Formats: sequence, C-alpha cells, structure tokens
Amino acid sequence: MRSLRPFFYLVIFWTVGAEASDPDLPFMEYLDQNHLVCLKWGFDSLQGSITFKLVVNTTGWVGFGLSPNGGMQGADIVMGGLGPSGSYFQDYHATGNSMPLVDEKQSYTLLSIIESEGQTIMTFQRAIQSCDEQDFHITAQAVKAIYAYGTTDDINYHASRRGTKEVNLLNYLPKSTITGPNYFMARVDNISVPQNHTYYHCKVMKLPTLNKKHHIYLVEPEIEHLDIVHHMLLYRCPSFVREQYDKPCFMGDIGDACFDTVASWAVGGGVFVLPENVGLPIGGEESEVFYRLEIHYNNPNGVKGRTDSSGLKLYYTDQLRQFDGATLTTGVLHFNHMEYIIPPKATNFHTYGVCNTSVFSQLLNPSPDLHVFAVLLHTHLAGRKIRVGQYRDGEQIDFLALDENYNFEYQEIISMGSTKTIKPGDEVVVECTYSTSSRTKVTKMGLGTTDEMCLAFLLYYPAIKITTCISHPNTLHPSLSTSNQMFEGKTTLSEEEIVEYEHLLKAVPQIQMVSDVQGNFSFYENGIIRDMKTTPTVICQNTNRSSRLCTTWIMSAAGIILFLIAIM
Repeated sequence: MRSLRPFFYLVIFWTVGAEASDPDLPFMEYLDQNHLVCLKWGFDSLQGSITFKLVVNTTGWVGFGLSPNGGMQGADIVMGGLGPSGSYFQDYHATGNSMPLVDEKQSYTLLSIIESEGQTIMTFQRAIQSCDEQDFHITAQAVKAIYAYGTTDDINYHASRRGTKEVNLLNYLPKSTITGPNYFMARVDNISVPQNHTYYHCKVMKLPTLNKKHHIYLVEPEIEHLDIVHHMLLYRCPSFVREQYDKPCFMGDIGDACFDTVASWAVGGGVFVLPENVGLPIGGEESEVFYRLEIHYNNPNGVKGRTDSSGLKLYYTDQLRQFDGATLTTGVLHFNHMEYIIPPKATNFHTYGVCNTSVFSQLLNPSPDLHVFAVLLHTHLAGRKIRVGQYRDGEQIDFLALDENYNFEYQEIISMGSTKTIKPGDEVVVECTYSTSSRTKVTKMGLGTTDEMCLAFLLYYPAIKITTCISHPNTLHPSLSTSNQMFEGKTTLSEEEIVEYEHLLKAVPQIQMVSDVQGNFSFYENGIIRDMKTTPTVICQNTNRSSRLCTTWIMSAAGIILFLIAIM
C-alpha cells in the first residue's frame, strides 16, 4: 500500500507553524509526495515582488518553475546550485521536453544559496509582474509549480526526480492544525480490476459509530496503484439506503442513489486540508448513515489480473469548527434519455452547464449565502479549459474558478484563499472547452475515460441539503432535429457546421436538475446559458525593478489575508 503521508505530522506542524519559524516567508507547500522538495514563499503586494525559498534533499543542482499545464512546454524555470567553484543560478524558459533555454532578460534574482545537512536551500526573488514574455505571468489564480533536481552539479536529465504541484501563490489559505491521530478509512480491499479500459467499483459501507458530532478536517488518499486509479469519491447516502455491498457501480443497485459528495481525490492530487474554520460533519445524528466509495479505474493497456486496495483516510476531531462544510456538484452530466455529442475534428468545442440557485427553493427554503472556499474542476482526456462564471440579476459578476490550461493528469482541489459568496438566485455556469482534433468518431458525455464530463465541485459553507445542481441541453428540442442530421452518413463536420451545432446546444432550453441529501429531485426545463466574459488578462505595469527590489517588505500570513479581503 502506498500512502501519501510520509512525515505527515511534521508536514502539518510546519505548515501551521511556518510563520513562527520563518516569518518572512509565511506560506509553505511540499511539492512532492515523499517530502523531499519544499517550497516556501512570501510577497509584499500584487504589484510588488515575490520571494521563494526552495529546499531540496540533494547537494546537486535544483530547479523550480511555473508551468501553464504542468509540463515543460511554456514553463518559466530557474536552476541553480552550489558547486566547487561557488554558486550558479539562471533564469530559463522551456520550449518542449528538452534542455530549457536561457532567458534574454534575467528576471529572477538569487538572494542566497547554501548546502546544509544534505539539502540545497536556494532563495530567490522576482517581480510578480515581470513584463517579460519569456516569464510566467503570476496571478491570483492557481498555478502549476514544477520542480526537478539532480545528484550532481552537472545540469542534465533529471529522470524521475521531477514533479508538479498546483498551488495558489497569491491567494493562499492558512491550513488546519492536526488535533489528534483519529481517523477512519473508506477503502476497497483486494478487489479484482478487470482489463476494461474504464471500470467503476463501488463499496457501500457504514463508517465507525461516533455518538456525537465530529468534524473531518483532512482527507488523505491512500493508493496502491497510482497508474490505474483515476479518481475516488466518497458519497453520503440517503436514509433509505440500508444495504452494504462491494461490486461494480451503476448496476441498478440502491446505492446508485448516493450522490452527496463528502470527500474526493483525482489523479495528480494529494492530501487536502480544510480551512481552520470549516469541517465536514460526521457522527451524531448521522451515525446510522451509509456511505458509497466510488473508484474509477483507468486501464488503457488492458492489463489482466490486477488487484487493488485503495481508498481515502479521513482525519476527524471532536473540536468542532465554526462551520459545517459541504460540496455542491455543478456542470453537465449525461441524462440517460438524451444524447450529448461532441463532434470529431473540433479544436475548440464548448459545452455549458447551468445551476440557477433559484431552483433550490423547490427543495429548500430559505437558502443562505454559500461561501465557496475551494474547487475541483473535472473533465476527461479531451478537456483543455474549464471556466466557472457567477451571475447575479442576469449579469456576470465574477469567475469562481479558471483553468485555461487544463491537464487531465493534474486534478487537484484548489483552495481559493478568500471565499466567494453565492447568494440565493445567483446562477453558476460551467464552461468546458474540448479538443477532438485527433479523433475520428464522435465523443459522448458519459462515464468512460474516452467519454467526456464537464464538472465543477464547489466546496463551501455553511452546508445545506442540496447536493447536485447540474443541467443538460434539451437535445430533443425541435431546433436540434436538423442539426442531428449533420452526423448522418458523415465522418466529420465542416468547421462552420461545428460552430453551428455548438451554438444550437447553447441556445436550446437547458434542463436543470437539483437533488438533495435524501435523493429528492427537482427539475427546471427552461434554463438558459448566459454569455461568459473574456478571461481577464494580465496588465503589465513595468516599473523600475531594481528600486522595487531594494524596498521589498514581506507581510505576515495574517497581513496577507487582510490585504486580500481589502481588495475583494
């Protein structure tokens, strides 16, 4: 069994205690699962400078970068070390999976580099807005941080000594302290994984009885086979689910009704720690509740004879937080009686799902403001971008989440830093952009890895009884009847036909479905997709960088939070 928790207690202690141990750099993340690569950072203002400290368990060269999609292509990289002749350090950019090129403008400044107790500690700084096209533009959105290192000072191929971690550098949320060793496991045990490309396994179970209410504050994946486990979801079941089983999913069993998301993990993710004021409720009145663990196995090579014992470890405490947290599932999901087709040879095909929170009143009244603190975005292999827009009184007021360089291999729950508030009556629209340019057959919305999904899991507080708010275009609408004929007898559509078909899917009435914790459903058949604004771009204000570096000051963690609240 491979746990993602080596040195777990040390990690949590250092995460919370970072301000005390290194007040100039209040934020910290381990970038790898074995805790050999640690990144600490701090910044003064969104127009100022950001300082990084990279600590790596090696005395060879070390590298750190910011990547649009988690890979080398387009990454902004620094590499350095302490060799026999002294320190070395340079700013690079990558054009592919090859040795990065030295930047014409060296935007990063080395502040110090030392070796101590088998570690290289490199501290460096750059302007947040570097105004250099060979640098990555740092914004308040999450960014994919990459790292690599060697065992000597000869900078060459890193082999397996590399990785990616998604972090929010400018909008970082302080994490929980660990309050004790109490946890329970939701796990499958030694199940047989078939050679199917896609296989979903479900285990409906009861968790250990807790006589009074507790809060889950940390979710840790424990995965035996990282190469085939694609994602895991733990759902709370409605009260009428009273049967335990351990078998393939979606076979018409009663547990198929369990869709109240409690915890989740997807490929590329790691340990998720909730904010200090939020916990996921467990125990007390819910002690008799059943849960369904769903694991998606992706076995593209059709390997036979594999077994797996993977699951989620959930740490809990009787020290209750201020708020109960929950997850709201939004976006587009397949409706059994309707077909949603994405044509082949499309370079930028858009799908949309809408959640009009006014429909909540049919199952819940009144509904409070919902404060979103984290999000998990999800598509399959054809997904390239995901945007989540928020609308009030028919006008877009914000983006709840953005990923302009979506990568199927890196799906993490991203903390938003400062919360964003969804008020009753607001609409949430999830837009996914797909590329099927290499496909010769249509792609359908469905469960398979080669099918598609378009989902945004919104983590929020205070918890309400609504679990799901999704939609599907009415593909039986008369205006789509002629469009469906486009696919008859054709292997591909023209670019103009693809644009027309996409427009029709967006224009027809959207059938919205809302469900609650007891499996009750409500439908609204006249949902609409409003236009989404262009993604905000970075406006670079190039000032005297040398002057700025001389006057840099670093905020404490509390100062950062107050600063972010002030600008929201």
